[in-house]
Amino acid sequence: MSDDIIVFDQTAVRRHRERAALYPAESRFLGQAVRERLADRLHDVKHRFARVLDLGVGDGGTAELLAAAGRSAEIVSFDPAWRFARRHAPAVVGETEALPFRAASFDLVVSALGLHWTNDLPGALLQLRHILKPDGLLLAALYGGRTLSELQEVLMQAELDVSGGAAPRVSPFADVPDCGALLQRAGFALPVVDSETLTVTYPHLFALMQDLRAMGETNAQAQRRRGGSPRALFLRAAELYRQRFGDAEGRIPATFQLITLTGWAPAASQPQPLKRGSAAQRLADALGTEERPSGDTVPGRA
Repeated sequence: MSDDIIVFDQTAVRRHRERAALYPAESRFLGQAVRERLADRLHDVKHRFARVLDLGVGDGGTAELLAAAGRSAEIVSFDPAWRFARRHAPAVVGETEALPFRAASFDLVVSALGLHWTNDLPGALLQLRHILKPDGLLLAALYGGRTLSELQEVLMQAELDVSGGAAPRVSPFADVPDCGALLQRAGFALPVVDSETLTVTYPHLFALMQDLRAMGETNAQAQRRRGGSPRALFLRAAELYRQRFGDAEGRIPATFQLITLTGWAPAASQPQPLKRGSAAQRLADALGTEERPSGDTVPGRA
């Protein structure tokens, strides 16, 4: 990984997750909702996964659901935070950009919000494909580009109002087209990317920020402003949030875009596209139309 793509401070990411582990698991309700969604998708897959990697295990749950249903035999947990990893032995503590696993080690890699703090997402996906056995499955959910869009808007405006300048305070996230291209670039077969938007409402900005701390999702950008922020900044941001986005009862929404990635490690048994020119029937015949050379003008209706 080159220095010019260091967006996130991995020491801060790890510190935030270690702190988050001290909060009750109920504070991370969003992560639990994501794990349940991934588990639902896995129910539709008929494979039995002998060895599973739970990447960014957090409070756990996804891989355990598979084990309870008799769909997996061995589960290895991985997390940047020791406090999370130690709850789910066997476990490994480390960074997603330097996975310490051998090639073709797992039948399934499942990740509920364990990839969006990665500096080198293309490299991380390449590693994940490398550690999957042939016909192994990657199923991962990460936050997308519309996540916390309201918070980003009001913090930027509040900082302009209070100090006359703005520093990055909300992390950048990947977009759906980017994720699809990255799966293909990493060599995954049958890649699928989709997204949904979850909206959580809060009584005020400070309740939202408390939940972000409990989730380990506070600002860890390498170029973030160091040192404390003036209280006036957050008071102004809270005011703007309520004015721009508050409902009739004064509650504010927080948007979380959830992007789900599905891809398979290539295997000879998988469906393969037909070779060009191998079709047994012309498309024009199937459509009941006349085939014309390129550049011909098609007559319009009278």
